[in-house]
Parts: sequence; C-alpha cells; structure tokens
Amino acid sequence: LASLHGCAAWGNVGVSVLLVCLGLRDLLVKVDLGETGEWAGGCTVVARSQLPPGIYVDPYELASLQQHNLTKAVLIPDVVDVEAPEYSATGLVVLLYLERDPRCSRCFRGVLPVHVRYHRPAGDREEALVALKSPEVLVCCCDDHLSTESWKPAEMEAPCSGKRDYPCQWYSAAHKPAYEELILQVPVGLKQHSALVCVVTLLATVFCSSLILAAVCKHGHFF
Repeated sequence: LASLHGCAAWGNVGVSVLLVCLGLRDLLVKVDLGETGEWAGGCTVVARSQLPPGIYVDPYELASLQQHNLTKAVLIPDVVDVEAPEYSATGLVVLLYLERDPRCSRCFRGVLPVHVRYHRPAGDREEALVALKSPEVLVCCCDDHLSTESWKPAEMEAPCSGKRDYPCQWYSAAHKPAYEELILQVPVGLKQHSALVCVVTLLATVFCSSLILAAVCKHGHFF
C-alpha cells in the first residue's frame, strides 16, 4: 500500500489532492475557485499535474474510463510504458478536466486513476519517497472576463473542451501554493534480502515446473 498526505492551497483558489485506495489508487483533485467560481459556469477548469517517474497513468485504463464518461484527461506524452520501473521511466504531464461539484456552486472536482512503479531495493529503509507537486489550476472562459489580478495567461496548447479541436487561451492562478509538494510513500525491498529472494524464487520455479511436467507425463498424449 502507498499513502499520500498533505494539502495544497492558493490564496483564493483552494486545491486539495488526496490519494485514496478503492481497489485502484485514485488521484482526487478538488478546486475551490472562491469568488471566481460564482460566475465560472461557462468556463472549463483543468488541473495540470506533473507526475514524477514513480507514478504513472495507464492510457488503456484511462481510455476505458473516458469511453464511459467517468473521467476526462489528456496525457503528455500520450504513449506511456506501463512496464518500466521508476529508475528507467520519465515524468508525465496530466491535464485533468474538472467537473462542477453539485454540492458547491464554486467548486470543481475530478478523479484520475494512478499507479506506482517498481522502485530499486533500498539498503536502509523499507520505503521510497516520491514527491508529487501541487497541481496548477487552469481556466478557459469564452468571454475572457477573468480578473488580471488573480489570473495570468498560461502557455498551454490544449482545447477548451471536447467540442472544439483547436487550442484556446488558458489562464492560471497567480497565487503560489502554500505547500509545494506532497509525499508518497512506496514500499520497496531491501538489498540484504536479495539472496533469500533469489533462492526462494528458484525453488518455487523448480517446484512448479516439476508439477507441470508430472501432470503432462501423467495425463498427456504422446504420438
């Protein structure tokens, strides 16, 4: 199991990031736009997260969820090696399109399934620490009525919504998060257990192979 703790918040734009275990590990992003959210009904809100090499999103799982309208996100790059370990993987940028929270008129939320990669065995501790930076909140409004004091133009090439296939102007919050990153604790193996793991793996392989060979010799048909 991996655990994530902490909360990031802007001045008048609050963002909370949680990692919960519900069969899958989900990255839950909640955004409170404050006074901006009262008139942001026609705007699109996106959380841009930079995932470190130790965390990834399965593009096939994401495509299945988007097909059923359970989430909407864009991966940059869109090709992800799901088998690569942490030490040979690269970072990933995720644009998570948020939906308005029916319980809060100025709040938006989105859920994205994430997975943890295998890490190198450690020599002194049974866990590796992965830093997850606070997501950046981006807003795109058709009538461009955002306050320039709280929002600034963002350099991002992405459509405002699925209805248009061309990029539009995005704006990001001018406030810096109170917490720069959250810490993910990932269990790893210990180097001193390498010999024991190799021996047990070898014995298990020989034993299982022997069972398969015995079953083939007993029930197989040879011509």
